[in-house]
Amino acid sequence: MCETCGCGDPELVPIEVSRQILSGNDRQALHNREHFQAAGVLAINLMGSPGSGKTALLEALAKTVRGRLRLGAVSGDLATDRDADRLRAAGIPSIGITTGSACHLDARLVHRALHDFPWRDTDLFFIENVGNLVCPSSFELGEDGKIVVLSVAEGDDKPAKYPGIFAKSKALLVNKIDLLTGGALIDFDLERVRADARRLNKSIEIFPVSAKTGEGMSAWYGWLHGQLGKA
Repeated sequence: MCETCGCGDPELVPIEVSRQILSGNDRQALHNREHFQAAGVLAINLMGSPGSGKTALLEALAKTVRGRLRLGAVSGDLATDRDADRLRAAGIPSIGITTGSACHLDARLVHRALHDFPWRDTDLFFIENVGNLVCPSSFELGEDGKIVVLSVAEGDDKPAKYPGIFAKSKALLVNKIDLLTGGALIDFDLERVRADARRLNKSIEIFPVSAKTGEGMSAWYGWLHGQLGKA
């Protein structure tokens, strides 16, 4: 109740509803995490804009680690299972999660998908989130860590403009760096991205990579392998 005029403060209602939603999601995320930890599976929440190259990076990773790590994934999308289809074609057991109008995955959707997927047979399990630089970082899914993907085509101002997702991520993959060579017309300052990201998150690991050429993929794989040892 507003002390000034006695009316109901409209700003308090959405805040309280948001807290209730996140509280329920956090409980489900904790349950998911218990599942992953009990099975010895490292779960990664992979986030980024539409077109940043999340699926392509997983396809490239599958080639890098083939025969050494067992990968699995669920892929969130508003309307199709096309990303999950691509991952299966690349040799990664995958299932799609269609969210309709929701711009992110939540812990309940992930838990429901786990019932229909042999995720316990994996070493490294990716939760490929819906393409978005805002909402996905607000919802815990039970993951061991978050990775954000930024393509050079998106511009070098994104860490400053969308700080939340970069502040919460263990690693940043700067993808499509092949577009910066050979007289490319893209104006992208990698050092600016590094500086802005590390102002938000001093411990964030930054990997310039190219899903197309494979550049930088071995360094990212080495980091992932180290994370497996900590799980």
